[in-house]
Amino acid sequence: MRALRILLVVVVILGGLFVIADRVAVNFAEGEAADRLKATENLADTPDVSIKGFPFLTQVAGGSLDEVEVGIQDYEATAGDGAQKIRIDDLRADMKGVEFSGDFRSATASSATGTATVSYDELLKTAESEPTQVAPGVTANVVGLSDGGNGKIKVEVEATVLGTKLPEPVYVLSSVKVVDGDTVRVQADALPKFGSITLPESRVRKITDFQQRIDGLPGGIRLDKVEAGESGVHITVEGSDVRLAG
Repeated sequence: MRALRILLVVVVILGGLFVIADRVAVNFAEGEAADRLKATENLADTPDVSIKGFPFLTQVAGGSLDEVEVGIQDYEATAGDGAQKIRIDDLRADMKGVEFSGDFRSATASSATGTATVSYDELLKTAESEPTQVAPGVTANVVGLSDGGNGKIKVEVEATVLGTKLPEPVYVLSSVKVVDGDTVRVQADALPKFGSITLPESRVRKITDFQQRIDGLPGGIRLDKVEAGESGVHITVEGSDVRLAG
C-alpha cells in the first residue's frame, strides 16, 4: 500500500513537472513566433501570438500545431496601386493546422479566419473629399462617414450651388460590401437631393460611391465580408495556406 502511495506521488510530481515544462516551452515558442512574424511583416510593434491546445510538446513532436491565434493592433495594408497605405485596427486571425519547419523559421496554416476594423476616418481618405463639379454651378464633396445603423454607412455630403454653400449637409445611407476578395465598395442606396436641382445619377454617384482596395494583408489572407459598425467597418478575413512566418 505504501509503495502504491509512493508511486502515485511520483506520478503526480512527474505530471506536474511535465505541465510546467510544457507551459515554459509554449511561452518560449509564442515569443519566438511573435518575433518572426514581426520581422516577416515588417511590423512596428510585436504582435500577440497564442498557441492553443495541450500538451504543446506532443504537437511539436508531430510537426503541426492545432491552432494559433494572432493579434495585430495596428497594421498598414497596401491600398490601391500600392503607393498608399491604409491602417487596419485590431486584426485578429485564428489559424488552424499550422505546420512548421524543423528549424522553426517558417510556419504555414492550412486555414485562417479572422476579423479587423477600418475606421471611418481611414476610409474617408478614399472618398471624393475635394469639391467636385456634379452639374453646372454645383459642386459637392463627402465630408464625413459614420454608422447609419442596420449595417449601413451614413455618408455626409456638402454642396455649393451657384457659389452659395447649402446651410445643411445632405446625408445618404449606403451599403458596403466586399468585391473581388480585396476591395471594400460603398454604394448609395438612394441618391441625395440638393434642393430643387435634379442631377444626373452618374455624376452624383461619382461623389457618393467609392471603393477602397485592401491587399497585402498578413500571410496572404483576403477580405471575406464587411459590415458598417459604430466605430468603422468591421471586416471578416479568411485564407488558406497562410504564411505565419518565413
